[in-house]
Amino acid sequence: MTLIARMTTLPPDHPQRQLLADEVHARPFEPVSVPAVAGYLAALVPEEARAAELAHLGRLAQQYGAPPPGPAETLWRVDLAGLRLKWERHGEFSGYLFLQPQADEAERGAAAAAWDTLPSGWLERIPGQTIVAVRVDIRAASAAGPGAGAGRAADPEEIAAHFAGQTVVGSMIASGAGYAYTDFRLRPEGFVRMLLLDAGLNPRQAGRMLQRLLEIEAYRMLAMLALPIARRQSPRIAAIENALAQLTDGIARDDGRGEELLHELTRLAAEVESGLAASRFRFGACRAYSELVGRRIEELRESRIEGLQTIAEFMSRRFSPAVATCMNVEQRLHDLSERVSQASSLLATRVGIAREKQNQQLLASMERRARLQLRLQQTVEGLSVAAILYYVIGLVAYVAKGLEAGGAPVNASLVVLGAVPVAGAAVLWALHRARRKLRNADL
Repeated sequence: MTLIARMTTLPPDHPQRQLLADEVHARPFEPVSVPAVAGYLAALVPEEARAAELAHLGRLAQQYGAPPPGPAETLWRVDLAGLRLKWERHGEFSGYLFLQPQADEAERGAAAAAWDTLPSGWLERIPGQTIVAVRVDIRAASAAGPGAGAGRAADPEEIAAHFAGQTVVGSMIASGAGYAYTDFRLRPEGFVRMLLLDAGLNPRQAGRMLQRLLEIEAYRMLAMLALPIARRQSPRIAAIENALAQLTDGIARDDGRGEELLHELTRLAAEVESGLAASRFRFGACRAYSELVGRRIEELRESRIEGLQTIAEFMSRRFSPAVATCMNVEQRLHDLSERVSQASSLLATRVGIAREKQNQQLLASMERRARLQLRLQQTVEGLSVAAILYYVIGLVAYVAKGLEAGGAPVNASLVVLGAVPVAGAAVLWALHRARRKLRNADL
């Protein structure tokens, strides 16, 4: 059977299809040939400075005759006369990786840095603020000392000299294909030093290991941005907790200060929500970055070197407690918010019940006054009937006496006597009709 090749026609693409497909390739690593020196810079760049950052990169590209990054690009790689530059835009920072290959181990002078060949002043004019700067020396394991080699650690004296006598952490990585050392200390020159030794890494493995080491340092520092906030929030949280305990005690005593306590609880709730709003993003970022640090350490596939802490152990002892402090402060803020909300609901219910009792008492008092007013009204109505009847009978008497005086056969006294029940009935009927009209109008 002959298969006939034909063009497959698919339905229209989703608008985000290409973007989503490219996302898994968004953080590529740079292959590294040994020996080399790498420099890494992470700068916190505010959104309003993103255009200036692209313009700054464009000016560098123009100097070397290279194509500049596009306005929508988040990754730009370029070769600048032998210096390889990779720029990556992340959510809140930008990363710059400078990779300078070396011809041989004799070029690994202590003063040389990967960014030394950049135009004067370009590095310091990068928009944003530096949060991470790392220098990584990448060498063959045999060049690190007489004891180095595949499966064996570098000479301790050589390592101590490289890190100026500071306490070093390190491990065998990539299942024995390399070694990584660092002291995680910020030097007066402004960067942290790392040493990556090749004991069997191919260029792609070396690039992956380099990127993981740099990301560990970058994400560690970004996670630690939450620590100053946690330290500022701790005394504030303690004060709110004490105030809340006193207010809760006042609620339990029920000393009649419900409105005052509710006002104070509202103030505490606003203060807690203000603290949450000010720290929610930073604490969330701390959690995310710390998880990335853990994953990158796992990807190193560390094995212990006798006498040294591994990077994982160092982070467990030094970095994890700081992250735990931030998470504890965040949890305390959330717990405070819930406790204040519960206390407010309880107090609001109690104040509402007290108000209902007051309203019931007020309604009962109003009912008593209404009954008194009704009785007074009935009394007044009775007096009004007597007054109206007296007035009507007086008029009848005047008419009867006038007729009697005029010679009419009328006995004025008898006429007045007969008029009393008739007038009384008429007045009572008129009053009853008026009441009925008022009742109908109310309905």
